[in-house]
Amino acid sequence: MPVTEILTALVGGAVITMKIVVMALPLATLMAFTAGLMRISEHRSLRWLAVIYVEFFRGTSALIQLYWIYFVLPLFGLSIDAVTAGVAALGLNIGAYGSEVVRGGLLSVDKGQTEAAIALNFTPRQRLWRIILPQALVGMMPPFGNLAIELVKATSLVSLITIADLTYRAKSLADMTLQVEQIFGLVLVFYFLMAQALTLGIRALEKRLGKGMQRGGLS
Repeated sequence: MPVTEILTALVGGAVITMKIVVMALPLATLMAFTAGLMRISEHRSLRWLAVIYVEFFRGTSALIQLYWIYFVLPLFGLSIDAVTAGVAALGLNIGAYGSEVVRGGLLSVDKGQTEAAIALNFTPRQRLWRIILPQALVGMMPPFGNLAIELVKATSLVSLITIADLTYRAKSLADMTLQVEQIFGLVLVFYFLMAQALTLGIRALEKRLGKGMQRGGLS
């Protein structure tokens, strides 16, 4: 098969892969911040809920989680299409790891900042949003970048539930043409480029947040 035809097919798969990343990343971010904040909550019930979520999704296989959502939940009357199942499984899995990044980032902020905010009569919500979180976000960016890359690589799992992503199309092409070296060599390049694009985006956001802190301080 000509290289141009192979590239065309792989580009189509890469587009689907990036669509899944674009949908799963906000879910992962939401779950990371929700569970991370719950982990440091004063309410024991919220802390335990967060612990159960984090330990379950970190302690079990992402592939099995995907299979449960796509193949097992329909047995209980909850049918989910393949793309939604893939996005949910990846978002929940990466979000569990991200929650520890959020928790660690929030706890790393100097306690003196909180004490100063209390002295200024800030409410707990004001302390979080105006003092603690802006400082913690800068430190969270590098590990969040690593998790975003892990998300890109983990999308290959969705090929196992019939989604024609990059990995699925590569396998199909390799089986059909037997041009294994060329096809999977190109796939390596595609995943590398997607990961680098995310890395550059995270670094740009990190720099912007850092500059914002320098300009605005804690005002």
